[in-house]
Amino acid sequence: MTEPMQLERLSVSEWADALPNSGIDVFHFPEALEVLDEHTAGSMELLGGFKGDRPTALLPVFVRDPPVGRVVTSPPPGMGVPRLGPIVMPASPKRRKQERVNQTFADLVVEELDLDAPTTLFSMTCHPQFRDPRPYRWADFDVGTRFTYRLDLADNTPDDVLGGASKSLRREISDARDLDVRIEREGQSSLRRIFEETSARYAEQGESFQQTWPYVRDLFEALGDRARVYVARGADGSFLTGVTVLYSPEDAYFWQGGSRTVYEGVAVNSVLHLRVIEDIVADPPTDSVHSYDLHGANTERLCRYKSKFGGELVPYHVVDTGGYRMTLATELYERFLRR
Repeated sequence: MTEPMQLERLSVSEWADALPNSGIDVFHFPEALEVLDEHTAGSMELLGGFKGDRPTALLPVFVRDPPVGRVVTSPPPGMGVPRLGPIVMPASPKRRKQERVNQTFADLVVEELDLDAPTTLFSMTCHPQFRDPRPYRWADFDVGTRFTYRLDLADNTPDDVLGGASKSLRREISDARDLDVRIEREGQSSLRRIFEETSARYAEQGESFQQTWPYVRDLFEALGDRARVYVARGADGSFLTGVTVLYSPEDAYFWQGGSRTVYEGVAVNSVLHLRVIEDIVADPPTDSVHSYDLHGANTERLCRYKSKFGGELVPYHVVDTGGYRMTLATELYERFLRR
């Protein structure tokens, strides 16, 4: 007789023991989750589906209980976490058994967190390797699809990437090199400069930017070698622009920075990304990192630039409360706020 799955609430150390070595996002690491828990309102719940002692599925969620209703999210909003969501680890390679594990875990999570209650708002953005959100659709949640660009570098060199890139991108990189633009890996002072410029850019565009410097600093310190800061400097050593990069077991993620910067008439962002690509090939934090995720392909204006690298368009899923439950929950929250 097949042993039934049991849902357990885990400590951070238990989560670390259950976490697989691959197929996860950088924010699934326990070090990143602890920082999110420290800097996010509400409580973090680490859920694990187990058959006996063997973990078969995991999900981190962040729960807020306002005076009316409940808000459950994965990832928490406003923290610059592009994706999180469930990790499914069936023991069998058979499709039927994989789907059973996914279905059972989804059912247990919905029941445990009361996600189908009329006053619960639920939102979950899944990492690309979670490919089957159907159990949530069958539970009457809305399921949508978003995209990111990913460069596969397992069997490609930086020259291969340039060969597949657009002509304008290759020209930008060549022109920046002619100007002696230097790309360097730097530390916390440059990390803060990139954070401050990112915050200022959001303000200029009238967009909300909720991240704080202590959060960004703590995250980079917690991730250690799995976080890097890249800076472009002019021939005189002046700071031009920079990006922060985070690393999961398989992927490097462009995270913050990278605003369009022109130096002596030449855009320098492309040569900055090329250096990240070169390091993924020649000097990654772990040998299992083989791709560069350019962090999103859902904004037309940004896609025009990111598509120049010739990366693969990769889908991922978004699950949230929909239909009458969303309408009712929104009405209740608005009614409370008007008091």
